[in-house]
Amino acid sequence: MSALRRYEILLPLRFNNGEPVPEELIGQTLLKLRQRFQGISSETQVIHGYWEHKGRLYRDELVRVFVDAEDTEENRRFFVRWKEELKIRFGQVEVWITAHPVERI
Repeated sequence: MSALRRYEILLPLRFNNGEPVPEELIGQTLLKLRQRFQGISSETQVIHGYWEHKGRLYRDELVRVFVDAEDTEENRRFFVRWKEELKIRFGQVEVWITAHPVERI
């Protein structure tokens, strides 16, 4: 059995200017992940975040997406590159992606 890593992505439901992110933009993002990794999970609850950057306070509404993938350097590089793409796509200063080892039972 190969080692797995869970990538958790917090996708914004609002742009930094407060305007709502169109549902189709979220949908396209989830579809890309599902096509690449054959499966994803997401939570339906809204996650509220508050953070500061260069003296400005940001208030986020986010959805958490989970992808369990083989723990390979190729997959890690995908998420590192994809994070930059997501920042542009969603007009964000930052997009939070974390990775954790997963033991499947």
